[in-house]
Amino acid sequence: MKPWTQSVDTVVLEQKTDIANGLSGAEAASRFHTVGPNELMESGRRSVAAMLLEQFSATMVVILLIAAIVSLFIGKQLEAASIFIIVIMFGLLGFFQDYRAEKAMAALKKMAKPKVRVRRDGAVMEIEAADLVPGDIVVIENGNIAPADGRLVECASLQVQESILTGESESVQKHLDVIDDETAGPGDRKNMVFMGTIVSSGRGALVVTGTGMNTELGKIAAMLTSVAQTKTPLQTRLDKAGKLLAAIGGVVAVIIAGTGILRGESIADMFLLAISIAVAVIPEGLPAVVTITLAIGARRMFKRHALIRRLPAVETLGSVTHICSDKTGTLTENRMTVVATYVPAAADELVDLEAADKIDPLLVCGALCNDSRIAKDERGEYQMIGDPTEGALVVAADKFGLTHDALMDWFPRVGEFAFDSDRKRMTTIHTVTDAARQRFLELARYLDGCREVAFVKGSPDGLLEAATHVLLNDGAKVLDDTWKSKTLQVNDTLANQGKRVLAAALRPLPDNWRSELDTVHEMEAELQLIGLFALIDPPRSEVRDAIAVCRNAGIQAFMITGDHPATARAISRELTLDAGEEAVTGRELEELDDATLGERLQHVRVFARVSPEHKIRIVTALQANGAVVSMTGDGVNDAPALKKADIGVAMGITGTDVSKEASDMVLQDDNFTTIVAAVEEGRVIYDNIRKFIKFSIAGNLGKILAVSIAPFLSMFLTAFTTSAGTAFSVALAPLQLLWLNLLTDGLLGVGLGVEPGESGVMKRGPIPKAAGVFSGGAIGQIVRMGIVIGVVSMVTGMWFWHQGGAGWQTVLFSTLAFAQIFQAIGTRSTSESIFAIGFLSNPSMAAIVALVIILQVCGIYLPPMQKFLGTTAISGMELAVSFGAGGTILIFAELEKKLFATTHR
Repeated sequence: MKPWTQSVDTVVLEQKTDIANGLSGAEAASRFHTVGPNELMESGRRSVAAMLLEQFSATMVVILLIAAIVSLFIGKQLEAASIFIIVIMFGLLGFFQDYRAEKAMAALKKMAKPKVRVRRDGAVMEIEAADLVPGDIVVIENGNIAPADGRLVECASLQVQESILTGESESVQKHLDVIDDETAGPGDRKNMVFMGTIVSSGRGALVVTGTGMNTELGKIAAMLTSVAQTKTPLQTRLDKAGKLLAAIGGVVAVIIAGTGILRGESIADMFLLAISIAVAVIPEGLPAVVTITLAIGARRMFKRHALIRRLPAVETLGSVTHICSDKTGTLTENRMTVVATYVPAAADELVDLEAADKIDPLLVCGALCNDSRIAKDERGEYQMIGDPTEGALVVAADKFGLTHDALMDWFPRVGEFAFDSDRKRMTTIHTVTDAARQRFLELARYLDGCREVAFVKGSPDGLLEAATHVLLNDGAKVLDDTWKSKTLQVNDTLANQGKRVLAAALRPLPDNWRSELDTVHEMEAELQLIGLFALIDPPRSEVRDAIAVCRNAGIQAFMITGDHPATARAISRELTLDAGEEAVTGRELEELDDATLGERLQHVRVFARVSPEHKIRIVTALQANGAVVSMTGDGVNDAPALKKADIGVAMGITGTDVSKEASDMVLQDDNFTTIVAAVEEGRVIYDNIRKFIKFSIAGNLGKILAVSIAPFLSMFLTAFTTSAGTAFSVALAPLQLLWLNLLTDGLLGVGLGVEPGESGVMKRGPIPKAAGVFSGGAIGQIVRMGIVIGVVSMVTGMWFWHQGGAGWQTVLFSTLAFAQIFQAIGTRSTSESIFAIGFLSNPSMAAIVALVIILQVCGIYLPPMQKFLGTTAISGMELAVSFGAGGTILIFAELEKKLFATTHR
């Protein structure tokens, strides 16, 4: 059933109810038993246990767990405990992030639990909204939240705020007429009221046609629970990297351990060697560094008015290829504004408000025929109380020095006829004081000595039908066909530009008007046209530049709105957003198959009159073409698309709790430019994480070379005793490798994570979704750097072993540590020399480098640390040689940038 296409009598008949008496209590109970409670149902939510288990399924985490378990079995409790602690901390961090993201349905359910007044058994009673059934007659009035979907059966100046469904803040005037369009979206079903919407004025009654999950809000809830949470690009890339590292580490460990066993080495020693390789190949610091880097990035974004709800969103922003933005409040100011006027008495053409002349009569009419009020906040910006369109008229007068309070003193209101959808206009009646005549000489001339005046505003076509005269420079003249045609032409021009047009008129009233003009139709006759207001929610001044930045960064911006196509098109032209084609409406989108939609998305940038289902289709079609999509929204209707998008962006000022809970990021200023700033931060974060991964794996490769090759060099095959007293035939113990990984990879990785962005970060395209963390020549760079680190460390250790130094293993251990310190310094920029950007341009990194050096020295010389790590004190000369050998890595890193600059990002 599509009740908006049926008459009131037909809908009431089909629902087997009665408008005056409602359902009987017995019938309501029977229907409740059949359809169930009027509530939104949850399905498909992950349990706490499932969310916790997911955190430990990543490839690198599994490898670490295996290494810890094997260490435990062969008696290495300290190594096993260290690895377990790292894994558990990482898992808990991820769990708490996921747990927060599962609250969207709870917020949605919270919206739909008001008390309601219904007619049952011939009386009006108050019941729980959950007890409503189809066929109930619900009474609604100003301030009520609609408890269910229903066809209006009574309507008295009823206006409903439907922004949670349509995204548009302007209240919708309701009526009882049949709408002869079966495909009409919720925003066009003006004889219907929907669950969760708010009555802003008037009163009415509706027959319930849909409850619970069978409402428009229920459809959104169903979509919200059916949208699966996808992995972020970083999670996908890290998982691929983990599998690659696992394969490499496994093959190397098996080959080397197997070769050692065949040569007669102890099986226990070879197991230990295999564990050492597993520990060396996995960047244990990666989970912690990624989490800390993302958290620091989130804090930086917060300073730029973007609140991150899910940490992986920070990195995903850097990969965004398409930004799908709502219009109202994000691309525009979310404030209706008078931008132009047409005043026949002043000019025979449309004039910008700032340049308007002889405008006082028009402004006085607009501000007085009005129920809205304005105030200024601490920043001096206008805050509207009431209807946004009416508020814009009050603001326009205020800008010309005509405050509402002063106007009401000059023209006290003595009567009114409220707006309704049949007349499409509003009338207020005012006394004309002597002070008003002296202040408004031109208006007084038109009033011709009358003591009261009626001001009227409304739709131009309806008002022109009631007008007989037009106010010109030399007084009121007959409104002939020429003036009517000219006024309608201006109206059409403005409407085609996406502007809302209101006409204003007045009528000087005779002294006996109370007895002679006692009906609205008599009052609104013989009107004198003053002029037209042109209003629009103007685009934010800074958005145009932000869209240009998007183009330079290879990001495509889309406008997806529930507003009219003409309005959407006008705003898109001002923002230079469109790609040449007309705006596609939701109805047109429904006629496109997925393949055709994917093709149209290559050319169309503006979508108007869209529904929640349409938004999900657009996001899905973009993602099917490999796009990383950011979707903005503020209403309940946006929640499914926000959850489906790679990055869901909710509005902090106008957004509902549901949209915020479904989002990854919340804009505290509701501004499109904040999204672009967040994308820039995301790119910087991704670049820094990628730098860390290359730095970490190259260092780990050097360690693998030292651990795996050194034992097969006879001069390195010697007994090595740890704190547990077990002998090893390996160059470095697993705990030493874990120390290096956490000290250098972990701490230095954090330093890389806070590195400022490199120049040109928003002048290159996004990272392709299919690209891995090793794309762009990274593998070659890692291999070269890893070999150099491994060779330099082995040669240094070999030399000291050859000299008979007892601490050659500690020298090898220290050389690897210093090598990675200098590697981190050289990795800070992929293209610029460290001498160009400066050693102190990242103070955090400079402090961490100093800390790591101190900790490494403590690991060599402090007795408790010596016992823990199995190190021995080395001479100052040996320490200096280790430091100098490590310093050669910085020289190599600088040469890398010169020789392989084109392959590095």
